[in-house]
Amino acid sequence: MLRGGAFPEASDIEGFDIELDESSAGRIDRLVNDYEETILQHLNSEYVRTTTWADRIADRMVAFGGSWPFIVVFAVLLVAWIVWNVLPFMPHFDPAPFILLNLMLSLLAAFQAPVIMMSQNRQAARDKNESIIDFAINYKAEQEIDDMQNHLHRIEGELREVKKLLLELKGRSE
Repeated sequence: MLRGGAFPEASDIEGFDIELDESSAGRIDRLVNDYEETILQHLNSEYVRTTTWADRIADRMVAFGGSWPFIVVFAVLLVAWIVWNVLPFMPHFDPAPFILLNLMLSLLAAFQAPVIMMSQNRQAARDKNESIIDFAINYKAEQEIDDMQNHLHRIEGELREVKKLLLELKGRSE
């Protein structure tokens, strides 16, 4: 159903027989993208304004802790720790059963969990703000669509009256 470009045919636009060429569709697309970018910039500036430096550091730590580079680095460190303490010709600072390693992993988990929860709470608050903005935009769009439908119904009624008058004039002239 796509004609040449990335935009649907005019007949595919629900309920409207409006010719929409590539340039008009591209212009609408650019306007929507610009509007979304403006909202995102506003949300980002509000995030920077309302969060402390500790909050932003915690968010960065969580972002790194949930990434593949962290998993790879952490796996390499664990393997290196175990190999170092298992090889017979190396000095063992944490021999098997690796009690110090278990303590370090427990400490990491104990500090990582609250940081993750704080970051998730901030993200939930940010998501709530975004959903409120989305709701406001959708509500405004719905109001504008209702206004357009009312105008179309009014125009349709006026056209019926004009058609009726034209038929009466045609009947009188015959």
